[in-house]
Amino acid sequence: MAAEIKAPAYRVFPIAPAVQPGAMAETKSFVASDKIQEALGFPGQLVEDWHDRAIAKMGDLLEKYRSFKVFMDACVHCGACSDKCHYFIGSGDPKNMPVARQDLMRSVYRRHFTLPGKYFPKLVGARDLTREVLDEWYSYFYQCSECRRCSVFCPYGIDTAEITMAAREILDSVGYGQKYSNEIIGKVHKIGNNLGLPGPALADTLEGLEEDVKDACGVDVRFPLDVKGAEVLLVTPSADFFAEPHIDSLIGYGKVFHAAGISWTVSSMASEAGNFGMFIGNYEQLRKIALRVREAALELGVKRIVVGECGHAWRVAYSFWNTLTGIGAGADDPYAIQLQSQLDHSYKQPMHICELTWDLIERKVITLDPEANDKYVVTFHDSCNVARGSNMGDFFGGQFEIPRNIIKAAANHFVEMADGTTREQTFCCGGGGGLLTDDLLDLRIKGSLPRMEALQQVVDEHKVNFMACICAICKAQFTKVLPYYGFDRRVVGGVHQLVSNAIRLGDK
Repeated sequence: MAAEIKAPAYRVFPIAPAVQPGAMAETKSFVASDKIQEALGFPGQLVEDWHDRAIAKMGDLLEKYRSFKVFMDACVHCGACSDKCHYFIGSGDPKNMPVARQDLMRSVYRRHFTLPGKYFPKLVGARDLTREVLDEWYSYFYQCSECRRCSVFCPYGIDTAEITMAAREILDSVGYGQKYSNEIIGKVHKIGNNLGLPGPALADTLEGLEEDVKDACGVDVRFPLDVKGAEVLLVTPSADFFAEPHIDSLIGYGKVFHAAGISWTVSSMASEAGNFGMFIGNYEQLRKIALRVREAALELGVKRIVVGECGHAWRVAYSFWNTLTGIGAGADDPYAIQLQSQLDHSYKQPMHICELTWDLIERKVITLDPEANDKYVVTFHDSCNVARGSNMGDFFGGQFEIPRNIIKAAANHFVEMADGTTREQTFCCGGGGGLLTDDLLDLRIKGSLPRMEALQQVVDEHKVNFMACICAICKAQFTKVLPYYGFDRRVVGGVHQLVSNAIRLGDK
C-alpha cells in the first residue's frame, strides 16, 4: 500500500532543513515506453552499450557547449547554493542540494574527461558510470525543475538547469527517457499541442467560449481559429483552452484584443506555446516544436506573434526563437528571411501578452475598472523562467514590473510576498521542468513548501485571497498542491483573469 502523501510542516524560520540522506532516492517518474521513445528518434529501451554511448554523448555535449564544460570545472563546493533549492528545502535529501545533484554528473565527468580522474579517481571524487549511477541520474535529475534559482546565488554563475538538461539528453540518447515529457513532445509533433487536442475539438472549444462570454457580458467577443490575414497570431499554452483557472486568462486575452480592435487568431497547427524540448535538453526537439509556430505564422500571413501566459514558453520564445526559427531575427534560412519581411517590426517580435496589454493600458486604448476586483487582495508569484530567463518591455527588470503594473491597474488591493521569495529570487512552484506529473506528486508537494510559506504569511498578515501567475504550469501545480496546505484551489489565477474582470468592452 502506497504511503500517504502529506505536505511537510511549515518552518518557524526559513532555515535549511535537517538533512535526511536518501529521503527521495526511490522517487522516480515513469520511464517512457518504446513507442514514445522511438517516435522522437530515441532508442526504445536501454541499449546494451549504454555506458559507451552515454560517455560519448557527454563528450559530444562538452565539445558542443563551452558553458557545460565550464560548469563541470568551475564548482568549488562553496555551499552557496546548498539551501536554495525548493526540493532540498522540502525533502531534506542532500542529493537535492544543487551542488550535490551536479556532482552526480561531475564525478563521472572527472573519471572520463580529466587526467586526475583517470589516474587517481578516489583522490578527486571520480566515479565510474555504473548502472546504479545511471539510475541515480534518472531519479535526481528528474527532481530538478530547471528553475535556476541556485544560479542566482552561485558566485561563479553555474547554471544547474543546463547540467540537468545535459543529463536528460544523455539519458534519452541511451533509451532511458521520461514518459511524461517525451509523450507530450510526441503529441505536439503529431497534433500541435501538449494535450493532444485535435483541430475540431479546439474549434468547438473556442465557439463555446464565444457563447459563454456573450452570455456573461452581452458582447460578441470572438475567439478565432486559423483566420488568414489576422494581425496577431496568439500562441498560448493548451491548458488555456479547457482548464480552470487557465481559460479565464484566455477570455481576458480575447477581451483585450476586442477592446483594442486588434484582429487575431489561434492556429490549429501551432496552438501550443509550451516547448518541452527545453526540459529534456534536446535542441533538435526544441527547434522542431518552435518551427510549427513559424510555419503557422507564414501560412496565416500575420504581422505579429504574441505569447500567452506560460513561463517556459516565454523563455523559449524570448531566448531561443530568434536563432531556432528567425521569429525574432537570427536565423538566416529562406523561410526565416521571408518571415522577417512579413512581420511588422514596429512591434517586438515576439511579444508577451503582458507587454501588449500594458502598452494598451499606458496609451489608454483600453480602460480597466479596478473596482471589479475589489473582492480580491492580490499577490503575485514570479514564475521562474520569466523571472530568470527573459525580460519584457524596454527596460531592465520589465518582466517583474509589467505584470505588477497590470495587476495594479486591474485591482485596488495588491500585496507583495516577502523579500527573497519574489523577483529574481522567486521560488519555483515545484512543478516545472517536466515534473508536473502525478507520479511525482510527493516531490511536487514538498517542492512547493517555500512558496506556500510565503503565501501563508501574506494571507495571515494582509488577508490575501488571490495569487496571480503568468504561467500555465504554475497554475496547474498550485491548483493541485494548494489543498494539501489548507488553501482553496481558487486562490490561484492568471493576471489576465483580473484583466478580464476589469476591462470595459465597447463595440470594437
